[in-house]
Amino acid sequence: MNFFKRAWLNVWAKKGRSVLLILVSSAILMFVLAGLLIRSAAVKATSQAKADVGATVTLSANRQAAFKKMQSRTTSSKSSRPKMTLTPVKLSDAVKVAQLSNISSYSVTSSTSVNASSYETVSTSTGMGSSNSGGPGGMKSATSTGDTQIDGVTATSLTTGFSNKQSKITKGRGITAADKNTNNVVVEKDLASQNNLTVGDTLTVKEATGDKDKVKLKVVGIYKASSTSSSNASPMSTDPANTMYTSYTLANTFKGSKYAGTADSVTFNVSNPAKVSSVKTAGKKLINTSKYSLSTDDASYQTVKASMDNVEGFANKIVWLVAIAGTIILALIVILTIRERRFEIGVLLSLGEARWKIIAQFFTEMLMVIVVAVAIAGVGGKFVGNQLGSQLVSQSATTTQTTSSGTGQPGGGEPSGNGGSGGPGSTGQMAKQATDMKIAVTVSAVNLAELGGFGLAITFLSIMIASGGILRLEPKKVLIS
Repeated sequence: MNFFKRAWLNVWAKKGRSVLLILVSSAILMFVLAGLLIRSAAVKATSQAKADVGATVTLSANRQAAFKKMQSRTTSSKSSRPKMTLTPVKLSDAVKVAQLSNISSYSVTSSTSVNASSYETVSTSTGMGSSNSGGPGGMKSATSTGDTQIDGVTATSLTTGFSNKQSKITKGRGITAADKNTNNVVVEKDLASQNNLTVGDTLTVKEATGDKDKVKLKVVGIYKASSTSSSNASPMSTDPANTMYTSYTLANTFKGSKYAGTADSVTFNVSNPAKVSSVKTAGKKLINTSKYSLSTDDASYQTVKASMDNVEGFANKIVWLVAIAGTIILALIVILTIRERRFEIGVLLSLGEARWKIIAQFFTEMLMVIVVAVAIAGVGGKFVGNQLGSQLVSQSATTTQTTSSGTGQPGGGEPSGNGGSGGPGSTGQMAKQATDMKIAVTVSAVNLAELGGFGLAITFLSIMIASGGILRLEPKKVLIS
């Protein structure tokens, strides 16, 4: 009788022992599979974060260089107080940076202000006074600062407020690249309601600088500003409802002819956040660093990546700890089983059966058990993985929130707000992104193959540890005893 047949007969005859081995093996492999699933899901979540969270590189005026230049002027001429002059970004320079690899798109931001002419701005009363109210009957500022904020953009969908869905279009549409060189405008809901404006209407503004010509604007959309923009507004600032979105070309027109073909800043979206440092290094070679600076913001990606790395690291620990513990447990069970079957082994040895065939019989018996255990673990492993994964993500996100609130906002991008360019958000938003991250635990053929490999490895090591007793047995002594 060959050892395969003996293994099958023994497993079938000893049903109670076989069921116990199946249950123990299933429990061990279930936790091994849970660890494998969590690790695999964490890797996928990190890869997805590259596309969903993103990273940006912002090209803007070099404030540090401009400040040093101002200080040198102050030292040489103490009679007059020079002002810090920032160089606007030339779009021709921005195009050079946009042609770098790993840059998927870019957006232009140019902000200015105008004075209301055919409408009344929204006035906000605070404990420290009220904001300016322009338009008919309103106060006329003696300075070049207007009462209406103009945020010139490539597209409203690329701004922080809209990309984070804190601000949203309620009527009409937002500004798009097709609005370049037009007078189309998107106004805030409260301003539109106060002046009975709707999509298709026109309004007139006066330039805050130059000859102060009147310009007619066409309303193509109405948006609802984020609640945070109102709460964060300073007492002396104009109400956030007085912010309009236009194409950056129109904002440059209001600023003056010398600003044509320029921008306050240009934000480049990096397709692979892991390459943001190399993009910044390559971009510096294409610009005049004495005038411009490149700042990176991949903080959201790093926050989510750190959270997923923690989950992945813990999953690896689960896999190896359970695998080691499972090997020891199964080895002890097999050793106890062999001690109970000393007489059977002695008879086989006395009949001339090779020792390796006896070891192979035990291995075959355990292999039959492991096959059933893998099937059971494949069913229950997903449930265990989902439960453990949710707990790990929640714990990791809590740690991330605590760290973020303690250290403040990392990164070097623009602060978020209505007029900011698109990119990762504030510290609170980044912590929320880490909290909202889900790991999709799914059992694939690859996972089952890995589980089968771990099962075979655990079985092989268990049998090898227990086989020492078989190799030392002497048939004569066993039968006599």
